[in-house]
Amino acid sequence: MIEKSLSTISNSLAPGLANHLWQSTLVAVAAGLLTLILRQHHARVRYWLWLAASLKFLVPFSLLVSIGKSLAWSHNATPAASPALYLAMQEISQPFTQAAPALGATTASTAQPGLIHFLPLIAAAIWLCGFLAVPFVWAMRWHRISAAVKSSDRLREGREVGALRRLERVGGIRKQIDMLLSRTSLEPGIFGITRPVLIWPQGISHRLEDAHLEAILAHELWHVRRRDNLYAALHMLVEAVFWFYPLVWWLGSRLLEERERACDEEVIELISDRQVYAESILKVCEFCLSSPLVCVSGVTGADLKQRMVHIMSDRMLHKLDFAKKLLLTAAAFLALAVPITFGLFHATPSQAQPQSDSISTVAPTFESVSIKRSPDTGGKFYAKMMFSLQDGSFTASGVTLQRLIQMAYRVQDTQISGPAELNTMKFDIDAKLNRGAADALLKQQKSFDDQLALKTLLAQRFKLALHPEARNLPVYHLVVVDGGSKMQETKSGLFIHLERGELDSQGIPIHILTEQLSQILGQTVLDSTGLGGNYAFTLRWTPDAAEDARFRAAEAAMGAKAPGSPDPHGPPLATALEEQLGLKLESNTEPVQVLVVDHVEMPSAN
Repeated sequence: MIEKSLSTISNSLAPGLANHLWQSTLVAVAAGLLTLILRQHHARVRYWLWLAASLKFLVPFSLLVSIGKSLAWSHNATPAASPALYLAMQEISQPFTQAAPALGATTASTAQPGLIHFLPLIAAAIWLCGFLAVPFVWAMRWHRISAAVKSSDRLREGREVGALRRLERVGGIRKQIDMLLSRTSLEPGIFGITRPVLIWPQGISHRLEDAHLEAILAHELWHVRRRDNLYAALHMLVEAVFWFYPLVWWLGSRLLEERERACDEEVIELISDRQVYAESILKVCEFCLSSPLVCVSGVTGADLKQRMVHIMSDRMLHKLDFAKKLLLTAAAFLALAVPITFGLFHATPSQAQPQSDSISTVAPTFESVSIKRSPDTGGKFYAKMMFSLQDGSFTASGVTLQRLIQMAYRVQDTQISGPAELNTMKFDIDAKLNRGAADALLKQQKSFDDQLALKTLLAQRFKLALHPEARNLPVYHLVVVDGGSKMQETKSGLFIHLERGELDSQGIPIHILTEQLSQILGQTVLDSTGLGGNYAFTLRWTPDAAEDARFRAAEAAMGAKAPGSPDPHGPPLATALEEQLGLKLESNTEPVQVLVVDHVEMPSAN
C-alpha cells in the first residue's frame, strides 16, 4: 500500500513540477529577450522584468487556469475552442504530462519492485534537506547582522544625520530612517523590511568628504524607496523552494546587478558627478567588508568592476517611448491572459463529448419503475439491457450503475469517476414509459432519444448528480495501419462476445470496440479510424499481467470467474490488433472529459 501511494504521488507530482519549471523557464526567457531589447534604457525597467520572472516561480499557471475555469459561465455557455489550437496550447504549456505506457512493455515498477518505489520518498527527503539548509545559512548570516544592529548606538545628530534628513526630503521619504552606528566592519546598508534602519560603520565618516557622504546615503535611500529588501526576500524564498534549479540562482545574480545599477543611475541623476560617486564607492570598499546577505541593501553589491565602467561611461539612457511601453504592457497582458484563456477553453475539451446532464422539460417519463438488486446467480452471470419499441418498456438484468451511466452519456468506463459501488452493485430494472411517450416511440422509432430516457431514469430513481470535468489523461488512439483494415464489414445484427484473451464480433460499430478495449487496457481508447460501418472480426491474444489483473477485478465485481483460457504463447494485444484486425494503438496524453459523480443513491428494495 505504501509503495502504491508513493508511486501515485510520484506520477502526479513529477509531471506537474516539470511543467511548472518549464512554464517558469519560458517566462524567464521572455524576460531575458525583453531586457536585451531594453538594454539601452534605465536599469530599473530590466530589474522589474527579472523580478517578474522570479515571482513566476511562486505563481503556477494552474492557479490562473483555475481562475479561467471559474470565469466560465457554464460548460455549454463557454465558447468552444479549436481542437488544434487547444491541443497546441496544451503541448506547449504542459510538455511533461505523463505519457501512456507502451503496450506490451514491462514497466519499471514491475521489473524492479524494490528501491524504485521509494525514489519519490528519497527525492522528497533530498529536497527537504536543501529547503532547510538554504534558509539555515541565510539565518546564520541574518543573525550576525541582527547582533550587529542590537549592539549599535543610534545616531541622533551630526553631519551624517543632517545629510540623511536632507536627502529624505529630496527623495520624498516621509518616515524618518534611524541611523545606527555599528562597531563592526559591515558596509553601510539598509537592514529590515517593515521598519528599515541604516547601519553606518563607526569611523567611516572621517574618510568621506561631504560629497562622498551624501552619495553613499543617497544610494541607501533609493534602496528604501524601491523596497529592495522586500523583493530580495521574496526571491530568497524562490531560491529556498527551488534551490535545485540553477536558473533561480542565475536570476538572483541578475536581480542584484540591475538593483545596484538602478540605484547608481538614480544617484548620478541626483548629484551629477560621476567621479565623486565612483570614488565614494571605492572608499567604502577600502574600509568595509561586503554585506553577507542579499536582502540587506548595501553599496558595494554586484560586479564592482562592471559598475565602475557603467558609472563612469557617460552614455545616454533612453526613456521608454510609447512603442516600448506598449510592448511591456502587451507582454504583461499575455502572461496573465494566456493561462486564464487556457482555463476557459479547458472547460470545453474536444475529445469526450457526452450530452448535457440536465434533464429536458420534454424528457420522456416513466409511469412505472421497478428496481431490485440482482440475485446471486451461483457463480454464473449475465447482463442485458433493452428498450422495446412495441410498448415503450425498458428492461435490464444484472447491470451495474456504471454501465447505465455509460449508455446514457455515451462515455467509456475510464471516463466515469465515482464510488466503487457503481461497478459492484448489480440491478434488475423493469420500467415502462407513459402512454404518450410509448405512442411517440412507435411513431418516431429512429428519432427516439434512449439516452435522454436513461438520464431521466438515473436522475429520478438513483438521484444521480454529476458534473463534467476536464482532466489530462493518458489515452490511446485506435487507427488503421498502412495496409488497411482486415475486418469484414457486415449488415448483420449487433453481437459481441468477450472472454479472457478473446473478442468476437458478428457486426459492431467501432465505438463499441473502443469501449471494450478501454475496459481491457484500463485507459480511454478514442476512435481515430474513420470507419463508419459495422464490422465482424475475431481477435485472439495473450493478456499481460495488468490486463489479467483487470479481468480478475471484473470477476470480483461480478461474483463469478471470467471464462477463457488464452494461449500462453499468443501475441500481446497490440500485436494481435495489428496482425488480425489491421488496427493499432497510438499512445498520447490529452484533455479528456470525465463525468464526476457528486451524488448517487443505491436503492435497496423495490
